[in-house]
Amino acid sequence: MALLLLFLFVGTVFSFDGPYGLNNGVGRTPQMGWNSWNYYGCNINQTIISNVISAFVTTGLSYYGYEYVNIDDCWQTARMPNGTIIPDPLTFPDGIVPLVQKAHAFNLKFGLYSDAGNYTCQHRPGSLGYETIDADTYAAWGVDYLKYDNCYSDGLSPQVRYPVMRDALNATGRHIFFSMCEWGDDYPWDWAQAVGNSWRTTGDISDNWNSMIANWDHNGPYWAASPGGWNDPDMLEVGNGGMTTTEYITHFSLWCIGKAPLIIGCNVNNMDSDTQMILMNEEAIAINQDPLGRQAMLMVNKTVDGQVVQVYWAPLVNDCYAVLMLNRGTKEVNIKVTWLELGFSPDKYFVIRNLWAHANVSKTSGSYSQNVASHGVSLLKFFPTDSGDTKQDDLLHQPSYLF
Repeated sequence: MALLLLFLFVGTVFSFDGPYGLNNGVGRTPQMGWNSWNYYGCNINQTIISNVISAFVTTGLSYYGYEYVNIDDCWQTARMPNGTIIPDPLTFPDGIVPLVQKAHAFNLKFGLYSDAGNYTCQHRPGSLGYETIDADTYAAWGVDYLKYDNCYSDGLSPQVRYPVMRDALNATGRHIFFSMCEWGDDYPWDWAQAVGNSWRTTGDISDNWNSMIANWDHNGPYWAASPGGWNDPDMLEVGNGGMTTTEYITHFSLWCIGKAPLIIGCNVNNMDSDTQMILMNEEAIAINQDPLGRQAMLMVNKTVDGQVVQVYWAPLVNDCYAVLMLNRGTKEVNIKVTWLELGFSPDKYFVIRNLWAHANVSKTSGSYSQNVASHGVSLLKFFPTDSGDTKQDDLLHQPSYLF
């Protein structure tokens, strides 16, 4: 009876009829790109941004799906008498348009930052009361993305302020991705699907394990995300130096199975080989960009040999599944997950592929186990098969095979 109830529960939570994200022509999968804040903060200028645009091509980032080059706070300085926003003449003397044009010439997209308050968080001009003129300006410049922050709000709730900019952006007729940075203070997963393409669910991330895993733990619920709108636990810290390679792999894997935005926050002109290996894992990215758009759900939370371990599960297209085994502890442990824990029939067969080893590692039913390093993960893809499927058996001997 318990097994039947589990099957019914799993079938119910993922027979997904809504809520659906904002239908403004963008964000059908989580956004991928780069943002200036995590590495540069306010120390940005047009040369830095121009070099990032070039690096998207020379490093191969654009090949793997990263497309948005986004400037964060500190690009704007004042307003003209008619209210039009002015780029900082010291750091962006040629304005924003040449950078947009360069991005578009490389088949990339370009994003800017503003704030749903009187000032940005760095006390530059905000958009409160200027939503229409700012949206029209961004559209005229060819901007494709707006990150919209939440400082100096004049006491108005985000449910009041953010829809005004949504309507202003939509009225321009240009497809502009609307990234709401509301920090999760007003439970945006309950109301933001009709307002933005993504919504921050946490405070700002820092480049360390405790901050990263806390942001993951406080991300919005799986049922809130769907094509058009995504929970956002903040930008990637991969490559900034504060975590180990194992921890960065965990960071990236969690963001991938969690259908979080993949917004790079490091210096893409100076990535080491480990950073490139992580950010350009095509198979992990495919989990994030799966068109079904189902955010992972926590299925197992237990202690093994004194270490806290968790297992997450998400359905994918073609009756496949993504499974992530997380070791939150300080020593390596063997994590075993059963089909009962995942809601599968115990006699169901899967070919299991390890997406960091880029190899098919098992064909099995009933359960799967693997040693997982401290602060590490095993990111897996389950392909349905049957015990007599010799084609799938052959794939086990082709570790370079990419599905």
